[in-house]
Amino acid sequence: MSEPVGPPPPAPHHVYAPPAGYAPPPQGYGPWTPQQIPPMPAVPPARAAGGSALGIVAFVLGLIAAVGASIVAAVAGFQIGIGTGDQLATQLAPAGADFDFALLSPVRAWVLLAEVSFWVGTVLGVWAIVQGIVAIAKNRGRGWGITAVVIAVAGPVIYGVALWGLFATGIASSATPLGA
Repeated sequence: MSEPVGPPPPAPHHVYAPPAGYAPPPQGYGPWTPQQIPPMPAVPPARAAGGSALGIVAFVLGLIAAVGASIVAAVAGFQIGIGTGDQLATQLAPAGADFDFALLSPVRAWVLLAEVSFWVGTVLGVWAIVQGIVAIAKNRGRGWGITAVVIAVAGPVIYGVALWGLFATGIASSATPLGA
């Protein structure tokens, strides 16, 4: 037997059919190899940040809703307390008795101002919350948007404390002592 001269013949290529739904590879380019799919990243890529104007506007609206409306309501509450303090102090009604709204007649303009500040603060506060959430989601002033949402959510508490605190202060400063 003689030994073959030259290199050994190449091993036969095993060409497999592509999976269902994939076209066979073009002829002449070699055997089909599946395409490698890159692994999913552990953290999704950060969205491109837009301008921060959306968040800043939400912050300003939240600030006006929480602080501005509360200041207006506090001034109105103090004036209502001063205007009705004497009548409220002399009319010591039990807790279950009906309130006589005619006592508010001399200070109806201040009562209207307090109510208007409530509704304006509510509308601006809801607007600030919605726009702040959009700013957070779109990464367009995310920090401003978070701050706007927090301030707008705290707005009703600030409003109530300011109004009732200065209303009670107005009553206390205008009421005459009971023995006088």
